[in-house]
Amino acid sequence: MATTEAASHRLPKAELHVHVEGAAPPALVARLAERHGLDLEGVFDDQGRYRWEDFTGFLHAYDRAASVFRTPEDYAVLSETYLKEIAADGAIYAELTISPDHAAGAGLSYVDYVAGLAEGIGRARAETGIEARMIAVGVRHFGARAVEQVASQVIAAPHPLVTGFGLAGDEREGHPANFARAFRMAGEAGLGLTAHAGEVCGPESVTATLDFLRVQRIGHGVRAIEDPEVVRRLVEDEVVLEVCPGSNLALGLYERLRFHPVNLLRRSGCRITLNSDDPPFFHTSLAEEYESCATTFGWSGADMLDMTREAVRGAFCDPATRMRLMGRIEEHGNGES
Repeated sequence: MATTEAASHRLPKAELHVHVEGAAPPALVARLAERHGLDLEGVFDDQGRYRWEDFTGFLHAYDRAASVFRTPEDYAVLSETYLKEIAADGAIYAELTISPDHAAGAGLSYVDYVAGLAEGIGRARAETGIEARMIAVGVRHFGARAVEQVASQVIAAPHPLVTGFGLAGDEREGHPANFARAFRMAGEAGLGLTAHAGEVCGPESVTATLDFLRVQRIGHGVRAIEDPEVVRRLVEDEVVLEVCPGSNLALGLYERLRFHPVNLLRRSGCRITLNSDDPPFFHTSLAEEYESCATTFGWSGADMLDMTREAVRGAFCDPATRMRLMGRIEEHGNGES
């Protein structure tokens, strides 16, 4: 039996795939644009929502919205705002995907960028108890050298809350082999590894990412369902999939949620987590991802708790934090039983 909306809001949640600039509420972006004297004409529609029509248009709107974040405090407000918002809906953990290239484009150093985000994470933790970490990503359509530069920055200025390295951007550009050196550097530095694959491109993208980047997790990965051998490999290698159903629907990968392969992947034995990706761009939220999947696929409260457990198991955090988070999940489970 599917969870009710009220029960779902109480349910402990965790997400591993949300782009911090992509989580910026339009009102916050508009306010900062005005403060910094920036022209965002065309970024919002008549209702104040982000305006875009296709994947390329989405990337353009994302980049323009991200450009308003100019100071460490701007980023502190962003991370604090998002984490407090999802904590109100039951979230106990989140990994924020951060993009040093976007910060550099706005004139902010990597160190100041991370310090600002960490300040906001600390403020949200103090108020709500939510834990968070950061995954620094290179942007694949900026090229291999740019991705390697991000890896070098992360390694040269380690921060206790930056625990992962990844690859984002336009999946249609750059074969995973081009980024193998950056991922080898990050892996040798002890960072968890993840990369977008199997979203816009097919299962061959997932295979190449596993072959060349040696990741523990795949961002999206849903098009693996098109090749049973790829699904079998994901199951055997225990690769965690950071699935973002609302994002996939918004970008037109699937017409309706009932056609989305998340349930088939789960039934095949894949390690599934639910995530919001870029929530205000796609008119979704972490709570909505849990609620809509529970309703559409008939997942029970116990099924959704398992989803949260899977996210915590796959999280790029230290063992002590993981144990505390698991304790919070079990407390809820015992209380419901």
